[in-house]
Amino acid sequence: MFVVMVASECAPVAQAGGLGEVVFGLSGELERRGHAVDVIVPKYDCMRYDQIFNLTVAYHDLVVPWYGGAIPCTVWFGSVYGRRCYFIDPHSPDGYFNRGHLYGSDDDPMRFAFFSKAAMEFMLKTNRRPEVIHCHDWHTALIPVLLYEIYQYAGMPDQRVCFTIHNFAHQGITDEAVLRAAGLEPERVLTEDRLADPSGGSVNRTKGGIVYANFVTTVSPHYAWEARYSDQGMGLNHTLSLHQAKFGGVLNGIDYDVWNPEVDRFIPQRYGASTLENKYVDKEALRDRLLLEHTYEPLIAYVGRLDRQKGVELLQHALFFARARGAQFVVMGNCWDPGVDGDFWHLKHFLNDDPSCHLELGYDDDLAHLIYAGADMVLMPSLFEPCGLPQMIAARYGTVPIVRATGGLVDSVFDRDYSTRPPEDRNGYTFDGVDPPAVESALHRAIGLWYGYPTEFRRLMLNGISQDHSWAEPAQHYLDIYEYIRHK
Repeated sequence: MFVVMVASECAPVAQAGGLGEVVFGLSGELERRGHAVDVIVPKYDCMRYDQIFNLTVAYHDLVVPWYGGAIPCTVWFGSVYGRRCYFIDPHSPDGYFNRGHLYGSDDDPMRFAFFSKAAMEFMLKTNRRPEVIHCHDWHTALIPVLLYEIYQYAGMPDQRVCFTIHNFAHQGITDEAVLRAAGLEPERVLTEDRLADPSGGSVNRTKGGIVYANFVTTVSPHYAWEARYSDQGMGLNHTLSLHQAKFGGVLNGIDYDVWNPEVDRFIPQRYGASTLENKYVDKEALRDRLLLEHTYEPLIAYVGRLDRQKGVELLQHALFFARARGAQFVVMGNCWDPGVDGDFWHLKHFLNDDPSCHLELGYDDDLAHLIYAGADMVLMPSLFEPCGLPQMIAARYGTVPIVRATGGLVDSVFDRDYSTRPPEDRNGYTFDGVDPPAVESALHRAIGLWYGYPTEFRRLMLNGISQDHSWAEPAQHYLDIYEYIRHK
């Protein structure tokens, strides 16, 4: 089967979060199974060009219709650890992807509408006819709209689209100018049953993707349920109900070529289930790197974005609670919210002389590997979490996850004390509430087990290592979806 992935990110060259990991990991697994996969992403000026091999021009003069005129583009090709990647480089005075960042411009809706249009033009003009186009999030949600409103009549009548929504909180709501720019007729598509936002007449690109795509997924089964039956649908519950026959959740995986303590090149001591004691060499290396005290205490970590979705107030409370109960604490993450960023810088200065705490306010991929390997536990107090990758990465490293029971965390972390699953499936701790006592309860149980019952804690670590969170099962789910829609 021939699949084209169209996305705003692909790890490790252009990545702001889990989306890039998904595109990279799923593409690799499909390739390993013998399927042909092309990945199309924008050519950002801030990409990790050192991670692209043999970058060359693949198409010199791609002319993309835009606003009644046209914008010429160059399309580049390069290999990203075996993934065949095409990078679209528009020659526009607007400098769409020459901003020094992936996201955050006022014209993001227009930038990514153009990217979607250019991706379709590239497939059309190079005679690429994939059985399935797999597009991701609002940035590429116009792909199915463009296919069925324009390109199926221009030479692409047999292509089908799978649309994956990674986070319903971001829906690409904008005005109708993007439709006119892309050659779509607002009078036709900006209707209640198509692209009109439920709260008014604005364009809702995620809604359009749901309506037009042949199948729609989100990134975990529980988040799919939340999107339909709770406020996590962010206003699209009715649309999802209307299209429930083509909507489902597929839990993401992680790439075991990247996140695997048995082969990890970023940690000083590799280990696995049979050599778990080697993990403590990495724990001491982490302490050395972050100037933490070498003492007999568990080490709890947080790795991820520092924003309100991730439960930062609970995180800050947990840090002080854990310290009072004899646990060290490490936080690493980027923050784009000025208020939250200021809070964490204040906290960093306050704790600067504490030898049992470290706040790394920025993201360092090499350090992330060492944190997962060296920590005893990872905390994820998310208010909502469509899938989450840290809890699965942590489990693979024998690092016990402590998570709030929401979204994909429900599908991947099973409480040691209260889960109804068999004991060998239980791999961490969960809590339900969004208040301090809830996170305190889970931390109290985890820290208590570490100190009081080390053999039982080790069994929990081994349970996590033995579970399969690779892309093998998710890829098969996607292949089943691809087969289903290509025969419709």
